[in-house]
Amino acid sequence: MDVLALYGLLVLTTLPPLVPNSALLVSVGVLASRGELFLPLILLIVAGSALLGDLLMYLAARRFGGPVRNWMRRKPRRRALLDWTSGRIEHYGLPFVIAVRFLPSGRIAGALASGVLRYPLRKYVLGAGIAEATWATYSVGLGYLGTATTGRPLYAAAIGFGVSCAVAAVGAAIQWAARRRALREPSEGGGEGEGSGPRNGDGEDPGGRASSVAAT
Repeated sequence: MDVLALYGLLVLTTLPPLVPNSALLVSVGVLASRGELFLPLILLIVAGSALLGDLLMYLAARRFGGPVRNWMRRKPRRRALLDWTSGRIEHYGLPFVIAVRFLPSGRIAGALASGVLRYPLRKYVLGAGIAEATWATYSVGLGYLGTATTGRPLYAAAIGFGVSCAVAAVGAAIQWAARRRALREPSEGGGEGEGSGPRNGDGEDPGGRASSVAAT
């Protein structure tokens, strides 16, 4: 494949969310370790295009907060994810804007929740930039370091893809445990929330932290 076409493919698979790209990123890391691609340029393209995608989602949610909120709350699972993410962004701020990128569906939820909450643009760009730079380095680095360590590109690609799947599974488990804990806390406290209304078991953050998202 032509090098420019490969760089273009990296943009197309990292700018939009929910496009499987783990195998491709590990593979370009392998190619970079063999001197066929320029590693710093790969990292810049991957992190930059992903950050651009995050920013576009954030700006859309900030500009069209009502429709985005209504769409997210149309299904219980999406509603729970938006409320849970929004509550933690309000509570933890920048650290959670960074961390949510590494949770399942966290890239979309973090960007949309930040936009709906009108989280400060500069802080969001900083947090998303740190998250995407870390993600790009980790994803491409698996292939690059794996090849340098094993000396066998196929082994490195297999190991890198396996590690990516394992990290995704750990992130899903952490998110599931956190949401289960959030669901238990209101019932343990007698089901009382500060202005959040009745609980329907949809994963809303305790203490009414998601009230700014639920408000119309």
